[in-house]
Amino acid sequence: MLTQKTAPYLFLVPVLLFGLVFFALPLAASLYLSFTSWNSLVAPRWIGSANYEHLFTRDPLFLKTLLNTLVFTVGVVGIGVPASLLLAGVFSRSRYQALWRSIYSLPMVTNVVAVGFIWWFVLADPWGVLNRFLALIGIAGPAWLNDPSTAMIAVVMVFVWMHLGQNMLLFSAGLGAIDESLHEAARIDGAGEARIFWSITLPLLRPTILFVLITSVITAISYFALILVLTEGGPVNSTNVTALYIYGMAFTDLRLGRASAAAYVLLVVIFLVSLLQLRVLRRGGVEAY
Repeated sequence: MLTQKTAPYLFLVPVLLFGLVFFALPLAASLYLSFTSWNSLVAPRWIGSANYEHLFTRDPLFLKTLLNTLVFTVGVVGIGVPASLLLAGVFSRSRYQALWRSIYSLPMVTNVVAVGFIWWFVLADPWGVLNRFLALIGIAGPAWLNDPSTAMIAVVMVFVWMHLGQNMLLFSAGLGAIDESLHEAARIDGAGEARIFWSITLPLLRPTILFVLITSVITAISYFALILVLTEGGPVNSTNVTALYIYGMAFTDLRLGRASAAAYVLLVVIFLVSLLQLRVLRRGGVEAY
């Protein structure tokens, strides 16, 4: 019989079952598989911590993918977050806010494979659209996706372009929640726009910045779809990030046990980086939000 105390728990049952079936059980299963040797054709064989030992002691490519993931994450967060904040600030004063936000949000709702192929035609060497344009003005464009020195730069810039609208919308919402009377009071007191931004806007925007940074870092660390379309991890593994390496290890090489171990290493990295961000950015009063 439903009572006031039992009714909420009854309504929570579908959500709890969904989380159990699609989150908790797969996490537990992958943790078990990370200690086994399994190729999906025969039963898993327990091998203890051998998968983890192999990744860190006998698989130099795994360590290289971790470094590539770090470079990719620093690039997309270091460029994308400030750029989206700048655009949000500019468009918050524009007469056509809805139009600009819609335009910049289009890549976010476009299929990633379509985005990847479009940019592949733009950046392909030597007949890509960008290099053809550069040739018209007498500049020899680099092999954007075929040169190890430029491939990661190209991938980072495409990723930033694709996700710029999402973070811009979040920052726009955060800016819209700030009471404009605070800015007006500062202007009356003689504060300039730069001073207002650093002393009023940025501190009040800190909860939004924290959210955007954490979600951007998690997305960048675990991302591989666009890289798979653009470069497939090449050339010479210069864009082979850990998530893409795990994908190939699991579904191409059928080393599912080792792929599970690599996935848990990546999970620990994401957890530690997110915890560090929370510890650093919470200083100064974010706890109050």
